[in-house]
Amino acid sequence: MDQPIGVIDSGVGGLTVASELMRQLPKEELIYLGDTLRCPYGPRPKEEIIQYTWEMVEFLLRKNIKILVVACNTATAFTLDQLRQELPIPVIGVIQPGARSAIKMSQNMRIGVIGTEGTIQSKAYPKALQNINSSIRVNDLACPRFVPMVESGVLSGPEAYKVVYESLKPLKDKNHIDTLILGCTHYPLLRDTIQEVMGEHVQIISSGEETAREVSTIMGYQKKLYNGDRVPHHQFYTTGRVEVFRSIANIWLDQPIDILENAKLTIN
Repeated sequence: MDQPIGVIDSGVGGLTVASELMRQLPKEELIYLGDTLRCPYGPRPKEEIIQYTWEMVEFLLRKNIKILVVACNTATAFTLDQLRQELPIPVIGVIQPGARSAIKMSQNMRIGVIGTEGTIQSKAYPKALQNINSSIRVNDLACPRFVPMVESGVLSGPEAYKVVYESLKPLKDKNHIDTLILGCTHYPLLRDTIQEVMGEHVQIISSGEETAREVSTIMGYQKKLYNGDRVPHHQFYTTGRVEVFRSIANIWLDQPIDILENAKLTIN
């Protein structure tokens, strides 16, 4: 089926999911929209998150997408059920895939979750984990300093280490966890620093790989995969500063990308 996959995120974090989609589905075209102008979503009221998410969705629906990937954990937590009920296309979030992956990796069923204030307050990850295995013990922690740091382009070095260490200290002190879910798609951009702070004994889980696998499975089952032969042309939109978006995207995706700025959303 020659229609693109739509990916939405509050900023650059969803590029971690886009990268996996491009790797696992090399013939498929992506249209990515990052709402960098209004990022971060985590501290915003629920009603605002829902409004902004729908504005992004409506933008991509005009591009005739065949499946929607909500690559923002906060948006997934607050809008996934509604989107699935109201949209005529499949909608995939990042929370369930991340939870399943963590359960596969954990040996002692003691799992940590870090995310934005909104995601942590929603308790979406503890619910997802304990719906699968009620004996799992979950320690979750909001890390509100991570997203602004990533969006500004600080991904490593002394400043990044200091912020990550100070943010994760309450969780690190609970040294019984053996698995840590990066419950925000921005956080894999800080993965090496997070691993250094938490220690090699902690398995770090990001949901990108598992989410892309779920997209592939659903599109195969619904016969939505593109079966021709082509080099796909991906489109990336941002509502904010193109320069920062491009610099992070080119590093994370390891290739130049076509960024089409001026995504026309309703900006309040």
